[in-house]
Amino acid sequence: MPDHPDNTDDNINWRRRLTPEQYHVLREGGTERPFTGKYCDETRPGVYHCAGCDAELFTSEHKFHSGCGWPAFSDARDVQALLALQDTSHGMVRTEIRCRSCDGHLGHVFRDGPPPTYIRYCINSVALRLESSD
Repeated sequence: MPDHPDNTDDNINWRRRLTPEQYHVLREGGTERPFTGKYCDETRPGVYHCAGCDAELFTSEHKFHSGCGWPAFSDARDVQALLALQDTSHGMVRTEIRCRSCDGHLGHVFRDGPPPTYIRYCINSVALRLESSD
């Protein structure tokens, strides 16, 4: 995440638009507690948008129950909408996923998902907004 002082106009605008938890995850690279997010067990069909900028990121067609405690997707709606960066925090080497449009932290991607992609995008619920097609 870019290192911005808390009082910049950009951060003030983000704080007005997002809940404190959304701000912590999207703008500060935080993580919601596992099994607490509203989309962890969500099964309604639809498109998942970035909670920060409304970019379309994932669809329910690729959502699966991984048991990891966060919503999991085997593919992105458009991989160009995502930015993948190496994350070496917490003594691990992982791939962080951000929204390419607003640079919001979404979660991480792992290579332990189901076929045919074998990908698991592990995404914070608060970083998403479901537009249900129900």
